[in-house]
This record gives sequence, structure tokens and C-alpha cells, in this order.
Amino acid sequence: MDRIAGRRPSMPAARASQSLSPSQEGISLTLVLLGADTLAITVGFILAYVVRFSTGWEIFYEDAAMAVDIYRNLALWMLPCWLAIFALFRLYDRQSTLRGTQEYAGVVNASTMGMMVVVFTSFVEPGLVVARGWLLLSWFFVIVLDILARFGVRRVIALLRARGHLMRPTVIVGAGPEGRAIAEQLACAPSSGLAIIGFLDDALPPHAEVVAGLRVLGPIDALSTLVSDQEVSEVILVPDAIPRDRLVAIFQTYGTSPSISMRLASGIYEIMTTGMRVREFGNVPLLSLDRVRLTGLSAFLKGALDYALALTALTILAPLLLLTALLVKLDSPGPVIYRRRVIGLGGKAFDAYKFRTMVTDADAVLTNDAELRQRFDEQFKLKDDPRVTRIGRFLRRSSLDELPQLVNVLRGEMGIVGPRMITQEELARYGKWGMNLLTVKPGITGLWQVSGRCDLSYDERVSLDMYYIRNYSIWLDLQLLFRTIPAVIRGHGAY
Repeated sequence: MDRIAGRRPSMPAARASQSLSPSQEGISLTLVLLGADTLAITVGFILAYVVRFSTGWEIFYEDAAMAVDIYRNLALWMLPCWLAIFALFRLYDRQSTLRGTQEYAGVVNASTMGMMVVVFTSFVEPGLVVARGWLLLSWFFVIVLDILARFGVRRVIALLRARGHLMRPTVIVGAGPEGRAIAEQLACAPSSGLAIIGFLDDALPPHAEVVAGLRVLGPIDALSTLVSDQEVSEVILVPDAIPRDRLVAIFQTYGTSPSISMRLASGIYEIMTTGMRVREFGNVPLLSLDRVRLTGLSAFLKGALDYALALTALTILAPLLLLTALLVKLDSPGPVIYRRRVIGLGGKAFDAYKFRTMVTDADAVLTNDAELRQRFDEQFKLKDDPRVTRIGRFLRRSSLDELPQLVNVLRGEMGIVGPRMITQEELARYGKWGMNLLTVKPGITGLWQVSGRCDLSYDERVSLDMYYIRNYSIWLDLQLLFRTIPAVIRGHGAY
């Protein structure tokens, strides 16, 4: 597999029905987020007061009216302070907002800092007496409400962009393989806000179709005309299609323009899926590849979360595990546990445990049926697989067959959340993307499992795994864990 295209676009991205310059969009988004944050913080303070002082815990103030005045004045002081801290954490920066879990993590960190400011102020100003319960409740309510508010803003913007609004006309300079791959990916993701209108390329004639109806608009020198005539606000430069001197000249011309955003494609997209570091040697900045995706505190937090959840789940589900093992044994002859040889972190092979859901001669059944074998080789999964036992169908539908992998988590071979586990044979199908899988432990659940599972095409599964690796955070793991529960209940794509 040479690249990841996700869903191939059926038509070119349409010109935006409404377009904004980067500066206009940034101002509009900042105002919307400021309004959402102001509302969320204000309501959070009020809810904290109601919960703290309407439950019979009036320890600090016997005079309720005095408490109202004091906390109203305190909230009026804290509100601009909190908003200023949000700004310091770049929560109004157009480059940092509308980014899901990363943005929500920023809300938590900024709110925690806001609470610390109040605590510090109460130490240096003895006259400021704040109920600890109110402060903790304010912190909690502000985080919850602000995340909900920002999620709502994201959903509204996504809906508008799906209808062609708030899109930024975008041109790609370079119509080679990487330029085409970028166009396909962005055409499938209107939520990005980038509407691809075409390519600029010296090697292809004008109006030549490149991919899915997107055409060459002219040579690279036509960029200035295109920017002025079609109000292009985003330019994506593909380095391998542009001579170095012209690339520098383009950045000198438009790099500081407030109306145009310049984007430089990496040229090594398949490597950039993993972590990269920039380090200077003799004042020369050089990129180096991280051997593992997670390091330091992130690795510790993920490990602690995995071990805690796995140990708790095994303890609580022990009776269910024993009952399932008994049913597997009574349903068909053969071992209770199936060991699947898969590839883990760093390319190390290990046995992933599952309750057996197939007959013991499953490989022979597959070998003797050419059509079945062909279908399996295409997707590595079969719908209505004749090799699956009666109890196996139920276990797969309910995902109970994967519970023994909690032992793999305790052994440090898997994580609760992660990319799909694959065999050595399947790794070859990932092509140049395969190296990225070796930087993260495979998971029991993950992005592809909550997004449709086997109903997704193989390319879509790979694309989702790469997205997870690029965007990993402890917040993304928690989000996927919460999404796993309804996905298991629905059972879509589980067979």
C-alpha cells in the first residue's frame, strides 16, 4: 500500500459559498470562542455557588446575602482572569483551536492554572477567604461546561463546512504523487475548512485533470494571478515539485501576508506519522525519528491507565470469563484460548489471547474454498464466516472474545487503546506505513473499532490507525474508551 487515501472523493471540492481570509476567520472564531467561554465560566461559577451554598454546608457565611455579594464580586474578578489565562494557553489561536482532544486538554490545563492563581492570591491576601468546596466545584463545572461549549462550536462549524460555508479556497503547488494524495485526503475532509480548487504545476499543461476532477490551473508562476483573481487564502507547497530558489521566493512574497496562509508539505508524510524531533548540530536544524511514539509523562500515564483498567476489569469480570470459557468448551471441541501471533511495539512478535471463536480446522476450511480465500485475502475479515462456531458468533458480536487480551495488557504487550494488532503477513500490506505501527503498542480497542469496525474498507482502517498514531494523547484514549461502550452495544461491523 503506497499511500492512504481514505474514501476516494467522488467530485472535486466545491468553491466555498462563503469564504473568509485567514485574519477574518481568526477574528470571527476568537469572538465566538470568547462568547462560549464567557458563558461557560459564568454558568460554572453560578452552579458551583448553588451546589456549595444550597446544601446546608454554610460554614463560612451565616449571612446568605453577604455570601452572594462576596462570590459575585469574586466571580467578576475571576472571569477576565480566567479568559486571559485561556489566551495565554493559546485557546484562541486559530492554529490551536478546533483540534478536539488537544484543545480540551488545553481547557483543563488553563482552568487548573486559573484555580491555582486564586489559591495563590488567597495566600498573599489574607482578606480573601474562598470556600475550598466552591473553588473545586468551579474548576470542575468550568471544565465540563467549556469542553461542551467548544464541542458545540466545533460541531456547528463542521456542519456549516459540510454545506460549503466557511471554507477557504486552497491551491496546491505541485501535482505529483504527494500533491495528489493531499488533495484526495482533504477532499474527503470538509471539516478541515480547506476547499481545493486546483493545482499549479510546471510539468503538466493547463486544464489537465490530475485527480477526481481537480485540474491544473496553470504553471507555478501563475500563483500571484490566482491569489488576486480567485481570492485564494491557503497555499500548500509540495517541495519535490518546486525548485529551491522558487520555493524561497514564494515564501518571501507571501510568507508574512496576513491574507494568505502558506503550508509546506513535509515530503516525508509516511515518516511524519511518527514522532519527529528537531535538533541543531552546528546551528543546522536536523530532523530525527522517534523510535517510539510515546515518551516521558505521556508513556507513564498511558501505562498507568492500561494497568489500572486491565487489573480492575479482570477482577470484576472473573466470573464472566470463567462462564465464557465453559461455554466455548461445551460448544465445540478444541482449546478455549486461541493464540494469534501478531506484531507489537518495535516489531516484536507475541501471542495475542482470544477466546476461540472458530472450529479447530479453520485453516483447512479456508484452503479448500478458493472464493472464501480470495475474500479473506482482500479484507483479512469475512462476513458470515462459515468457520465461526455458534458461541463464537455471539462472542464476536459482543466483543467478549477479546477479554483475554487484558492479560496481554498486564504483560506489557498491548494497550487498552491503540491501533489494530496485525500479523507479520498483514504488515506487508501497509507498505511504507508499516513502520509507524511499530512505534505504538496495539490496542484492544481503538479508533477503527469505534468507527465501524469491519464495515470499513481496508484503506479506511489503515487511515484511522495512522490518524491515531499521529494524534495520540491521553485525552484521545479516554475519548475512545467512552466511545467503545456504545460501539460494543450497537455491534455494528462486529462479525
